[in-house]
Amino acid sequence: MNVVLISTYELGRQPFGLASPAAWLREAGAQVTCLDLAVQPLDERAVASAGLIGVYLPMHTATRLAAELIPRLRALAPRAHLCCFGLYAPGNEALLRSLGADTLIGGEFEGHLAALYRRLAGEAQGGSQQAAPLLSVSSVASVDRSSVASVTSVDRLDFRVPDRAGLPPLEAYARVRMPDGSERLAGYTEASRGCKHLCRHCPVVPVYGGRFRVVGRDVVLEDIRRQVAAGARHITFGDPDFFNGPGHALPIVRALHAEFPDLTYDVTIKVEHLLRYARHLPELRDTGCLFVTSAVEAVDDAILAIFDKRHTRADFERAVGLLRQVGLALNPTFVAFTPWTTRAGYQELLRTVRDLDLVASVSPVQYAIRLLIPAGSRLLELPEVRRLVGPFDPQALCYRWAHPDPAMDALQAEVTRAVHRGQRQGETREQIFERVWALAHGLPAPASPGRRFPPRALVPHMSEPWYC
Repeated sequence: MNVVLISTYELGRQPFGLASPAAWLREAGAQVTCLDLAVQPLDERAVASAGLIGVYLPMHTATRLAAELIPRLRALAPRAHLCCFGLYAPGNEALLRSLGADTLIGGEFEGHLAALYRRLAGEAQGGSQQAAPLLSVSSVASVDRSSVASVTSVDRLDFRVPDRAGLPPLEAYARVRMPDGSERLAGYTEASRGCKHLCRHCPVVPVYGGRFRVVGRDVVLEDIRRQVAAGARHITFGDPDFFNGPGHALPIVRALHAEFPDLTYDVTIKVEHLLRYARHLPELRDTGCLFVTSAVEAVDDAILAIFDKRHTRADFERAVGLLRQVGLALNPTFVAFTPWTTRAGYQELLRTVRDLDLVASVSPVQYAIRLLIPAGSRLLELPEVRRLVGPFDPQALCYRWAHPDPAMDALQAEVTRAVHRGQRQGETREQIFERVWALAHGLPAPASPGRRFPPRALVPHMSEPWYC
């Protein structure tokens, strides 16, 4: 049976979420085609011949794009079994079902996706449970779409080494930009999934509920070896928090550095963990870590408490100092606009970024990020949030909210336009920051940006800005 796995967007990375299930499906006997529509066109012939189509939904943007794509897939392959899998699949069941999805799989999806293939292949062979060789779509049993199967799994899996055959080459994806202005091809892997923590605004929480699952050390290292052989000189670890399990993560980077001493990498770590495990930061530096992404989210302690981030503004400032002392760059991310953000609070966020000398470290899109409240969000546990939001919007894939002060929503829209315009025009992070500063303070837009906030030395960062 032909299987087509599709990714619509994954932050400029070669999709682990296709490579990992591809290994499981090929092991089961499937003929698998992987399509990453962020960097290549849709192969209509492959879709039309598929008996099983899997659409990967790891984040909000990917899901919005998939919602536009699925009707086209249905038209091309009306008899194919359509499965949506990934973090955002079960929580958006109503929309996906209305578009024609047959199965939804959240959490640890590989085993369930392989089992689905084996069942369909067995049905296509008249009840045999053996994996089938290549079959035409006309052989696949038709599916009653009046009942959509939905499963969210946090099973512990025996992971296979991701199979990246057929994916676009690493040259098609984001690169890491080095302080000397050079660039490195970047690969991507995951040493764990899920998270121990229960931050109220995080989309991982409704699926994993405070649990995380590790990928075997040998699997992670072999995946990296293959990407190095394909040209990678840098690896992004996509774990929601690399220090959810330091006892698992640190041996991986030790082995990685021993085998590839010139390879660099980056990780994501909570502020709380940066402080708790500060003793491990020098080892990250010494094994090739270039920078650490951390979801700071806010500098207002009241907003941080609403998010249940388990850190304070003072903790963030301490983490900046620790990383700077060790020699690791920080890539902070923010939810700049929330229902509780005032103009003065937004100005304070910008002032803090400036005073901590982080202007060069912050991707400009972070100044425009607006709080997203997806299905299942723990924010909805709070009465004050329930009073703020309207009904769930299945098209927008979130609960809509309006700021009590309409001027703040207007400011967010202005900042978004300024950031996008600056990026299109090739302005530096300092130049875009100056434009945002002017908007936040009601000042005239600078005619020649970059005067008040001179450029600092470049800090390592990915060429694709963080955006979920």
